[in-house]
Amino acid sequence: MSDSSTVETTFLKNLWDDREAARLESQPLELLRYRSNLLGADLRITNFGGGNTSSKFDLPDPLTGVPTRVMAVKGSGGDLRSIGTSGFAVLYLDKLEALIKRYRGEAFEDEMVGFYPLSAFGENRVAASIDTPLHAFLPAPHVDHLHPDWAIALAASANGKARLEQFNQKYGRRIVWVPWQRPGFELALMLRQAVQDNPGCDGIILGGHGLFTWGETQKECYLSSVKTIDQMGEFVQEHAKKSGRPQFGGAMASTAPDRESIAGALLPYLRGAVSSNRRVIAHYDSSEDALAFANSEWASELCQMGTSCPDHFLRTRISPLYVRWKPEEGLPALKQQIADRLVSYREDYGKYYKAHAEKDSPALRDSNPSVVVIPGIGLFGFGKDKREARITSEFFVNAIHVMAGANALEDADARPGAAPQARHAEQAGEFKSYRNYVALPRSEAFRIEYWALEEAKLQRMPPEREFSRKIVVVVGGASGIGREVALLLAKRGAHVVVADLNGESAEAVAKEAAALSSTELVLGVPLDLNSRDSIGAAFRATVMRFGGIDAVINTAAIFPTPAPGTPPEKTWGLTMSINVTSNHVLADEAAKILKEQGLPASVVLTSSANAVVPKSGSEPYDVSKAAINHLIRELAIGLGPLVRVNGIAPATVVEGSAMFPRDRVMVSLKKYSIEFTEDESTEALRSKLAEFYARRTITRRPILPVDCANAIVFLAGDQSAKTTGHVIPVDGGLPEAFLR
Repeated sequence: MSDSSTVETTFLKNLWDDREAARLESQPLELLRYRSNLLGADLRITNFGGGNTSSKFDLPDPLTGVPTRVMAVKGSGGDLRSIGTSGFAVLYLDKLEALIKRYRGEAFEDEMVGFYPLSAFGENRVAASIDTPLHAFLPAPHVDHLHPDWAIALAASANGKARLEQFNQKYGRRIVWVPWQRPGFELALMLRQAVQDNPGCDGIILGGHGLFTWGETQKECYLSSVKTIDQMGEFVQEHAKKSGRPQFGGAMASTAPDRESIAGALLPYLRGAVSSNRRVIAHYDSSEDALAFANSEWASELCQMGTSCPDHFLRTRISPLYVRWKPEEGLPALKQQIADRLVSYREDYGKYYKAHAEKDSPALRDSNPSVVVIPGIGLFGFGKDKREARITSEFFVNAIHVMAGANALEDADARPGAAPQARHAEQAGEFKSYRNYVALPRSEAFRIEYWALEEAKLQRMPPEREFSRKIVVVVGGASGIGREVALLLAKRGAHVVVADLNGESAEAVAKEAAALSSTELVLGVPLDLNSRDSIGAAFRATVMRFGGIDAVINTAAIFPTPAPGTPPEKTWGLTMSINVTSNHVLADEAAKILKEQGLPASVVLTSSANAVVPKSGSEPYDVSKAAINHLIRELAIGLGPLVRVNGIAPATVVEGSAMFPRDRVMVSLKKYSIEFTEDESTEALRSKLAEFYARRTITRRPILPVDCANAIVFLAGDQSAKTTGHVIPVDGGLPEAFLR
């Protein structure tokens, strides 16, 4: 294949742009970044964070100025789709090759990783991937190591080696089969030997793992990868069509017509059930692929097998939890089956750990599943945040594609034989298969999951933030105190739901929060406190997005300013409905979800200094806030011990408050004989009023939304885990509000 070649494809699209590549020709690292981004743009080519790309080229040695051969390879933990030039480790190629003489054998291969930083070129300090020598020891200038589903289907087939021979013959290819070996230095030497033993080979399939392709130029390498993966797709699909067999043995269950509502009702319970070790966030997948697998005859057996590719396994754990259930059995039966299955799943995981752990193995991390498969509904993925939960689900869908491909490649008259994935004869019995699909042996899975190098990578990750793994609904989040709460929670790692009567404003603040966190960790929803249905809908949207709720915060209220002649009872009724009754309904709706979860949770309501300071002219508002104080105490008793209920009592907060529109501010300024002019900005007028109120306090400082937000976030989090039924004043020291 030459640089000027093009490829004809059936499934994939050739995205290479010669003009863009020509622009980058003099910058080999930029051209590698370009190639990598193209490959990562299609999840059929490689999944998130999966695969590696590399290029070998000359750069002036920073010490001597002499042109020196280096290799740039995707750094540890990088993602091909989004990687920039700063994400590549650049190393001296001759130093990497010199490590071969230092290698003491497979039992000592982990020690080789310590030499990679010593091989770094110049000032490059990007952590080199465990796959670094796999690229270094292949003779091609440009190498791709990818995990496409179609290639792994071949790699994870009991007849994979024979099918690869058929593939080569059909497409005129010379791709070599290499049996399973954990990624590392030993595998790198196996690849080097495979190329030496097969002159002219144009790719490698790693048993149970993935695909290597290469080229003399960046473009040739890219086109080789795209062409190879597309041909493998054709090969697998042709066999699926020829077999005439229904996918996964056909349907055992039918999809529930109301699967979304069932999932919504189930998620809080399921999230709580799999959070026995630490909280997780959920992602629900009811896609066609997920349902076809979940509903199938073979799903139970295939789930027990677990995944094959190490990239899949590290996300989806040893195996998913499969719950054999049919929609007609009802939700209570499903919950009971989940509870029963989780007991056996955790026991089995404990046995797996005990069977393979050694004295220096890391401690058992979590015996809960990260994927749950339920017929009629689909699959659920769990992770430390929404992004990880989604990616976990995507990885299992990749595994579903692999299983389907391996099933399709099954011989009609298949007879059991030694798995070609086994490198040594004594390993053959460890590779179990079902309908031609071969999973990773439990011993090999453990060597990866509890690998000292994997543990070191986990330890290098930054510590989780205070509200990581938490889901917080902020009612009244579109302005004032609520907005500050939402932004502060986003900074502290929470999954934030901004709920407000003004849905557009809620979405706008959600975007602000996303800029401080991640788009996947925020949601904006409309919520009318005067409507139980609206409150329920907002909570359901939260559950469907994240899996549950950990805290509910309400900063919304009204300060009535009725038109002259309005009957007092109408003003009182509206004020009590929004400021008091709605808080009870809010807590009541939240309690349904929080009790299902069974996880410690928090509710924070907003009272006021007016609740204890008698005044004239604001009776409906003041009395409503006094009622909130007592409601907090009663809810704390009623919802405890699982749910803590607290509140804050601010003095007047003028800045950014929806309760202080320009007209009301001007009325107050006139009332207190504070000078102002009509052309002053609203914020300037608010500032004058805030300064006036501040003079009545001990600290003489205006109460700002962020002051209240700090107190609310304290009460919502674990730092106040022993506090419930209390109201914290945030009033600058207002003597009239001192409790008596």
